[in-house]
Amino acid sequence: MSPVRILVVDALELVHEGLRARHIDSPDLDLSAYAGTGEAMLEIVRRDPPDLVLLDVSLPVMDGIDAMRALHKEHPQVKALAHSLLNGIEYVNSMLLEGASGYVVKNGPREELPLAVRTVMAGGRHLSPAAQEAVDKGYTFTEKRPDGEYIGLTAREREIIRLVALERTNAEISAALFISEDTVKTHRRNLMTKLNVRSTAGLVRYAVDRCWV
Repeated sequence: MSPVRILVVDALELVHEGLRARHIDSPDLDLSAYAGTGEAMLEIVRRDPPDLVLLDVSLPVMDGIDAMRALHKEHPQVKALAHSLLNGIEYVNSMLLEGASGYVVKNGPREELPLAVRTVMAGGRHLSPAAQEAVDKGYTFTEKRPDGEYIGLTAREREIIRLVALERTNAEISAALFISEDTVKTHRRNLMTKLNVRSTAGLVRYAVDRCWV
């Protein structure tokens, strides 16, 4: 049987090299293809579709969640596994709802990736124990459910969270975006609800995790 052709998408090429070295003795995995950005991933998939995309959440410019959405829209037949150090419920839930068939947390046991690939290629879903734990716990600070409708961020909300991460005050954000301070405060409250965080620090961490700053 031919090996599963996997496109590894990660900002660090070293991660790709590490995966290839770690699974060099796995004849059913072909990890030769690599892309460092979401845009590069889409170009490769259009030209030579792999069997499966192993996609990190934290990518520059087009982050992993946006890249997953674009991949699923353009190439719904291509399987995808999220592959990340992040294991918070919002990241796991977002990647699954955008079309990923599983979520593998980096630095897991060597045998997990081959198992996850086999499961997904057979039509199943694989979640690392840490990702499954996040799904089981659900949302701590909001009423959202992991199986509920995905509530994405608007372009304006992305602008605001990026400015918050850059340590701009409400007044500075108001002036930069030509909106009132009350509107900024409303957006910040809504963002905390959507992202399951309870403080500005949580918003900053989310922006950093998605490479928005």
